[in-house]
Amino acid sequence: MRKKGKMFGAMLAGCMMISAMAGCSGSNNNNKTADAGNAGKASNTPTTEATAAPATGIDTSKKVELQFYMLGDAPKDLSIIQAEINKLAEKDLNATVKFNYTSWTDWDQKYKLLLSSGQPIDLIFTADWTQYQAYAKSGAFLALDDLLPTAAPALQKFVPADMWEAVKINDKIYTVPATYKEYVNNGFVYRDDLREKYNLPVPTDIATFEQYLDGIKANEPEMQPLSANSDVKTNLMDVFREISDDTIGGPLPYGIGIKYSKPGEVYSYWGSDEQKADLKTLKRWADKGFFAKNVLNVKDTMQAPLVSGKVASILGDNPTRYNDSQLKMQSTHPEWKLGYTSFAETRGFATPVHPIHNGFAIPRSSKNPERALAFYEKLVTDKSYNQLTQYGIEGKNYEVQDGYYKMIGDSTSNGFAREGMNGWAWRNPEYMLFDKNFDGVKAIFAELDKVAKPDIFTGFAEDYSTYQSERAALEQVEKQYFYPLYAGLIDNVDEGIATAMAKAKQAGLEKVQAAYKQQWEAYIAENGIQ
Repeated sequence: MRKKGKMFGAMLAGCMMISAMAGCSGSNNNNKTADAGNAGKASNTPTTEATAAPATGIDTSKKVELQFYMLGDAPKDLSIIQAEINKLAEKDLNATVKFNYTSWTDWDQKYKLLLSSGQPIDLIFTADWTQYQAYAKSGAFLALDDLLPTAAPALQKFVPADMWEAVKINDKIYTVPATYKEYVNNGFVYRDDLREKYNLPVPTDIATFEQYLDGIKANEPEMQPLSANSDVKTNLMDVFREISDDTIGGPLPYGIGIKYSKPGEVYSYWGSDEQKADLKTLKRWADKGFFAKNVLNVKDTMQAPLVSGKVASILGDNPTRYNDSQLKMQSTHPEWKLGYTSFAETRGFATPVHPIHNGFAIPRSSKNPERALAFYEKLVTDKSYNQLTQYGIEGKNYEVQDGYYKMIGDSTSNGFAREGMNGWAWRNPEYMLFDKNFDGVKAIFAELDKVAKPDIFTGFAEDYSTYQSERAALEQVEKQYFYPLYAGLIDNVDEGIATAMAKAKQAGLEKVQAAYKQQWEAYIAENGIQ
């Protein structure tokens, strides 16, 4: 594992000032009024060549179609944008691209299948939360070190050297990191207009958030107080643990617990008194009707029902998605207002993203690795490719007013909203456009800068080769026995935990936790983490 380089990248990210960055952004206003030409644009670091240099050293004589995979749901106007991109790519690279989306429903299982089936895939999204480190270590992706100089020299130059170093696994580069610096720490998202209307408390911790939910339930009986869907682990349990249990950051697997304040102490969260207390709170929320009883069958995103007015809050979301929800909501209901309270206000710190957080890799099944990397270079460094795939067609999907991005129409009529392709990984700070609401996100980032600490978790690359079968078995145990507990569906929480723990132990829990603990302890020892 290339731990030393990753830790350097994390420490660097922790020390960088991001107050000039807009919510996943890089807008450099220094909290002053922006001039009309630059108000909604990001700062110019790192610098892109005015016109990205054409790829050199690769054979483009044969026309190819690239298979490009992204997570989530495709925008309505995807076919239109794809057609426009293919006009450019055919001319520049003698290639076309097919943009594929997993949808958010069971995306993790689909992602795993994509990388294990052997089907031809040329580019795929990666992140810490898609287990980039483990997949890279297991050989799922091609190393890019030798491809970059010939297929994407402008991209190699564009990404800072410390970021390339930070994403290395076993001294090799397997993903192209996003250069845009942001915070993705969670915070409470809530209808602030309703909070003001009913004189409810500002959510700052679990107790005040529950008081807010109680108030919504009492005063808006037709509205669901809390957004929740079938991914109760990611969107409910993991977020709850982040604010309640001082978790180290990122979803921890196999029922493991590691606290940010005590990274050297690895314990079993599953079966602990801590877990029992957390699950009894979620059970109480379910009994109060804060979220749907059939939550395990809900396939909607967390944000969609908030935007449409069906729910009043999200337990945790990052500043950028909060702003995106607010932008879409106010396009149809300008009188509604969202509030946001960062978990950092309670936890006392926030962690800027590690370069691993958003990226793109070339799977081993790719039939066109050089062309794929050359195309990705275009997405990042060529303004035409970049802004077309981030914002759509100017004059049709958006316009620029006084330097700010403005959606044409509203979230229901516009077929390509801002960052409609979920193109977080190929954001280029030099080309980014922001709406006026993003000034609020910049203010959030400025506050988080003041309490920033390094991300000490993301550099860890798990090697599960010696317990792969047990790992798969535990995933099934969690979904069958723990998910109903996370959803508050088990009447007797203590008995439910006992049953789930018995099944987990039968599946090899103790072996897996011991192996993970050993790897983690080696990682923190090598990196001097205490």
